[in-house]
Order: sequence, then C-alpha cells, then structure tokens
Amino acid sequence: MTELDFFQLLKQEVLLAYQKQYPYFKGNWKSFSSQDIQNLIELVEEKTRQSISEKWIYTHLKAEINSKLPRKDMLDILSQFSGFSGWDEFVFTNKEITVGKKESQSKKRKKYFIGVGLLVVLIVTIVFLAYPEKKPIQKLQLKNEFTNETIQAKEVKAYTIEDNKKVEIPIRNSEIEVAVKDENTKIVIQSPYYKKQEVKVNKASDKTEILLQPDDYAMMLKAFMKSDIKDWETRKIQLNKILSDNLEVIVMLKNDLGAEYFNKNEFSEKLVIPTESVKRMQILEIKNDNEGKIEFIRIKQ
Repeated sequence: MTELDFFQLLKQEVLLAYQKQYPYFKGNWKSFSSQDIQNLIELVEEKTRQSISEKWIYTHLKAEINSKLPRKDMLDILSQFSGFSGWDEFVFTNKEITVGKKESQSKKRKKYFIGVGLLVVLIVTIVFLAYPEKKPIQKLQLKNEFTNETIQAKEVKAYTIEDNKKVEIPIRNSEIEVAVKDENTKIVIQSPYYKKQEVKVNKASDKTEILLQPDDYAMMLKAFMKSDIKDWETRKIQLNKILSDNLEVIVMLKNDLGAEYFNKNEFSEKLVIPTESVKRMQILEIKNDNEGKIEFIRIKQ
C-alpha cells in the first residue's frame, strides 16, 4: 500500500472517532456538514490540544481523491485524534494488520458474524426489557414570539440532550414530536434567525407551543437578501449599522466544490444589488459580537 492509501484509511479512522462522540452521524466525508466540521474542529482541539482549520478539512478530508499527501504534522494530529501516538505508529500498525488480514480473513469473518448475531440478540433483549412501554409523545409547534406565526422548518434545528449528547429531532409542518421520559426532557432550539432556547417538558406538561424570540439584526439581514429594494445607497447604510467591521462570511458552494470567503466590504457590495443568486442564498449560521453586530455568517448557495 502507498502512503496515500494509508491516508485514506486514516480519514476513515477520523470518521469513526467522530462517530464515537456523535453516534447519530452515519454518513461519510461527502455528507459531512458544516456543523459536523465545527464539531470536529472542537473535538480535535480538545483531545490533541492542537488546531485544524476549516479550509484544511475541505481541502484534504472532504476531497474524494487526494493527489498529494498532507504535511506530516497534520497527519500526526489526525493520528493522535484517532488513538495513535502519531502518523508513524498508524502506518506501522496498519501494515501489520494488512499482512495478518490475508492469513486469517476467513476465521475472522466467521467470528464477526457470530459476534454480531449475539450482539443483536443482546441489544434486542435489553431494549425489550428496558423499554416495555411506549413513551408518550409530546407535540410542540414552533412560533415567532412577536408575530405568533409558525416558523419554517428550514430556518430552525431542534435537539434533545441525552447523556450530554445532541440528538436531532425532525421538524414537520413547523412542529416537533418528542418522546417524553419520566424525568424532564430537555429540548434545544437553534436558528440563525432566532435566539437559542432550551425547554424542559415532561408527561404532565400541557405545553403545546415553543415561542422563539427573533434576532433583530439577523431578520434585517434576511430581509435585505430576499427583498427587491432598489435604493442601494440606503441599503448600504443600513448594512453598515448591523455588520461588524471584522465581519467574516463563508459561502458554501454547490456540488461540494468548497467555499468562498468575504469581508464586510466585499459582502456588502454583493448584497446592495438584489440579484437572484443573492435571493437564493440560505443563512446557516450567524454570530454576533459584544455590541450585537453580526461578526460571522455561514451561507449555503
């Protein structure tokens, strides 16, 4: 095997290590979302005390084919995150595994299927014994606190917190359905346009709505992007008031082609003219500075 082959193996090991912390992620690098990338960056820093950039992940990890091996210091970071002392140990270990695999593949396959079968039986038995009754379902509708209008599913995300891990809840027709446990179940609602909210519900709760408070500047930005305002000078003045001078904008390109970066001036110039491409943009994430101005925006085309 070549070093590039071992790098492909390392990419899979990184995904496995990521799934240990986020077990609900079942995809691959192609389906690795912008939120997954932020989660991975935080996990790498926490485990290795070293940093890895978002741009590097797009260039080397999300790429289906790697024509050149990354720098060894980055390979060492990913190897440490995957449970090895560094890149050298990772390559050595996998060379040994490759040789041994050819000699014992048949025996391992039999043991694997026997083990999986026993594990499935064990899991089914545990689930049956631990959850003999169906959990009650609580339906909650998401609404704008000020207008009392329902909120579009594409503008929000909902999670429950189980064992300090986020489990995403599907949103249908502006409504979420939560399986309520005996104790309080915590729901987290996040959106680039609304302030984050945590709600506790239980079997006795009569709550039917979750009212989200909109972020004024985020709503104004959304209006700028979707409207047909022709007075570009006024639009530019208003944008200057809500955007931080240190603004950073990441625009995720279609077909997984990477991302574009804009500063405040570049992004403002793009927004002052209401083109169809601007109207099609979807805001994924917004962060504000201490004064409340928008300092970071992530957008999907």
